[in-house]
Order: sequence, then C-alpha cells, then structure tokens
Amino acid sequence: MRKPNKFSFHKIRVFGLSAVFILLSCGSCQNSTSKSKSPEVSPSQSPNEGFVSIFDGQTLEGWEGDPVYWSVVDGTIVGEITSETLLKTNTFIIWKGGEPADFELKVDYKISGAGNSGFNYRSDRVEEVPFALKGYQADIDGQNRYTGQNYEERKRTTLAYRGQKTRITSQESGDVKGFVERNAWKGLNLESELGDRDTLGALIKKDDWNTLHVVIKGNVLQHFVNGTLMSEVTDDDPKNRKMSGLMGFQVHVGPPMKVQFKNVLMKKL
Repeated sequence: MRKPNKFSFHKIRVFGLSAVFILLSCGSCQNSTSKSKSPEVSPSQSPNEGFVSIFDGQTLEGWEGDPVYWSVVDGTIVGEITSETLLKTNTFIIWKGGEPADFELKVDYKISGAGNSGFNYRSDRVEEVPFALKGYQADIDGQNRYTGQNYEERKRTTLAYRGQKTRITSQESGDVKGFVERNAWKGLNLESELGDRDTLGALIKKDDWNTLHVVIKGNVLQHFVNGTLMSEVTDDDPKNRKMSGLMGFQVHVGPPMKVQFKNVLMKKL
C-alpha cells in the first residue's frame, strides 16, 4: 500500500478532527434536548395498557357471593372460613359483568398457609349449589403445591400441573367422570416442560402478596405467577371445553383459612 505524503496525512488529520468536533457538537445538542423531556414509553411496554379495574376497592358492587364468606377489608376482597363457618361445598364470589371469551386478567393475591383457592374462568354455575362454579381454574394454595396449575373444577380435573405445557384430547366414549384417573384427565398429553415444578414453586411467595396473570385466547390457556409461566394448556377437546363463561374467586372446603385479592384488572382480547 502506498504511504501518504505529509500533506495528505495533514489534510486527513485536520478533516478528521473537524469531523469529530462536529459530531461531538451535534451529540451535545441532542443530549441537551433529550434531557429536557421525559422518556417515552411505547404502548407495548406499558404493562397495564388496555386493562380496566373490575373491583372498586371499597364494595362488592358488580360481584355476587355468600356474605358469610366474602367481604371487603382494607381495599381487598376477602374470602374467609372460620371454625364457626366451615364449608360443605366450595363457594365462589362471581363477577357479574358478563361471560368473557378471550381476555387477560391480573390480580394480586395473598393466602394463608392452610388456604385453598383459585380463579375460575369460562365457567358455568352449578345450579343445585348456591354460588358454585364448574370450569377452568388457575389454582392457588397456601403451601404452593398446586399454585399455577390448571384444574378444571367439577369437570375434567387436572389439565396441566405446574411446569407443564399440555394438549388436551377428548374421551372416546362415556362421560367425563369415567375418563379421570388419580384426579387428572386421561387426555392430558404432555407437550413440553416449562421448568421444574419445585423450582417454579420457589418463585411464589408464601403468606405474602403474589401476582396471578392469566392469558386466555382461543383454546390456549396460560397461567403466570409473578411474571413466570407456570402452566399452558391447549384444549383440543371439543366435547368438553368451554370458549366463554363466568369468572370468580374460590374459597375451598377445608380448615379455617383466608385469601385476599386486590388490583383486579381485566382486558378483553
């Protein structure tokens, strides 16, 4: 390669320094401008974009449930069983705003150590039992044995354990009860593992506030807790699946317990 002479080298150096000075000056102008206004957040980065509150934080307006078990305390929906109010059947507080099909729901919850609860969606009423629902449930319990799994209340039972991505198929014949074994649907087909069940469980706080987020679209049902996907179901069972229905929170039969819900947000998809 030919070496540049002194003149050409000098020109390059001068022009180069001039260019650097111009770039630095422009950069300084841009920095001073950017400091003068707040950073912009795109709609896709806004975590609650499009969500609306469905609990006013003060009353149970828009909800129905047995007042023996459900109340509002300190801005939270409280479901509580005492030694004097033990349940014979599971009971729910049911949202009266419709029967959503595709939607997302976010809610902060806190549950006592002996507690057993959940969020039901695309569910039907159990006509012979007041305030009872049957349908998909994002499970919640105080010991985090089941939290995050997909359990179908009064129907096909377990559709995905925590840490599972599953595909659900129909029974060939007979009724639903005949296709359940060891509290799980026989048509539960494991597609992949989302993670170790215990490792995922360790991300869920005990006797403290956690955030449940469900994403329900078509026949794909996703349950997140604290931002981590805990279970995913693709329901390819046209005989038994539901594509819309009621929503509600549960208090489960068992020992005295308490569960609290706040910041209940929903977005229709």
